[in-house]
Amino acid sequence: MTRKFTLPLIAFTLLTTASSSYAQTVAQKAADKAAPNMMTGGFGVTWIDGDPYYALSLAPEVSLGKFGLGLDINFYISSKDQSIRWQELQYGRFIRYIRYGQKSEDVYARLGILDYARLGHGFIMYLYKNSPSHDARRIGAEFDLNFGKYGFESMYSDFARPGVVGIRPYVKPLQYTTLAKVPVIGGLEVGATWVSDFRTDSKTTKINPPIPSAVLGAPPIITAANDGTMNVIGADIGLPLVRIPTISSTLYTDYAKIISYGSGVAFGLETNFSGMGLLEIFTKFERRYSGDNFMPNYFDSFYELDRLRLNDTMYISKAHQLDSLKSPGWGYFGDLTISILGTIDVRGMFQKLDNDPHSGMLHLGTSLGKRIPMVVVDAGYDKRNIQSGKDLFTLDERSLLYVEVGYKPYPFMTVSTLYTWTFAPVTDVSGNISYVPQKRVTPRVTISFPL
Repeated sequence: MTRKFTLPLIAFTLLTTASSSYAQTVAQKAADKAAPNMMTGGFGVTWIDGDPYYALSLAPEVSLGKFGLGLDINFYISSKDQSIRWQELQYGRFIRYIRYGQKSEDVYARLGILDYARLGHGFIMYLYKNSPSHDARRIGAEFDLNFGKYGFESMYSDFARPGVVGIRPYVKPLQYTTLAKVPVIGGLEVGATWVSDFRTDSKTTKINPPIPSAVLGAPPIITAANDGTMNVIGADIGLPLVRIPTISSTLYTDYAKIISYGSGVAFGLETNFSGMGLLEIFTKFERRYSGDNFMPNYFDSFYELDRLRLNDTMYISKAHQLDSLKSPGWGYFGDLTISILGTIDVRGMFQKLDNDPHSGMLHLGTSLGKRIPMVVVDAGYDKRNIQSGKDLFTLDERSLLYVEVGYKPYPFMTVSTLYTWTFAPVTDVSGNISYVPQKRVTPRVTISFPL
């Protein structure tokens, strides 16, 4: 179901630059960069699905050493009946994040919204978002420790209810032998991954047909059988080919198995180039083989939407799709991120199966940061089930989008318009949660000043 939208009249809104959970830089490590202590906030008007709301916002962001804190406190008051959208503050969603360190450091911890969670090389979990909707922001956590010879990565998606949990312990076995100092071979890393979704509808495979409602004109009642929880396990081997100050490169192999379903394997190469802070390039390329009843990157940007969603009068679950999924054979996956001067980020990611014309998935993102005077551009776009070129930029139930464009007449002021295409949660009479597309447009003036 798509809601109609009317372009609003020009209005100014004093809101936080962090008020949208989607208006983030495109890479996870960029999202965790230390920020100066700032206070941003104000008041104004915003339009949600064509309806005007008065908006009041307060968003402090504080960084002290390796510690960081970001809040996102928003009140939206209806101009029609003066009711408040209390869902903006429920379940602690006003906490954007609390973090220590950055991903890939020896100690990394993050509590709050997870934008781009990843475990290992990402064959099971890659760019996972625990909050697919502005109206369904959740408090999750990431916690990583690296002791040199061994360590682990971990995450949990939602402390308010059962959710996705994942852990990847790893070890560098040759560090315990005389080969520890041998180039390349000495850095061999072996890991194992387990990810589980503890929600009872994560393994739903039986979708009951609609039951006509007893009330004339009311929507039908649809029920779905809960078949337990979804579990995915995997193993990986990584071999660091190059480790010099400007270039690092890792050759790896991943294997994954969806319990009660199928399995797959990937062979990949990751490369990082750092040119004295002027230019950073990250590349990742994989060749993948998927067996029957298997999907790579099962926990991805769309997972929270795909777990169980309502399509008109029928439920569609991700687990149910596995039942009839035949082996598509080989496919490819590519990821390219370019960072200029440490602040201008451009990212492109695409994957497709060789023999499945409907399998294309695209992620694009860019941020100009603060290096270009007076200009503000920040955007991100995700699209799945791409069949042809005309599908690439068509907004529908397969899309996630945010775009902010503006300018800075003064160093402390930004005049911009933020557009988001996301999803709003809808609960039916049986208690099942599905999502419908939601559009927001927010012309705004943002005021920021140091604390």
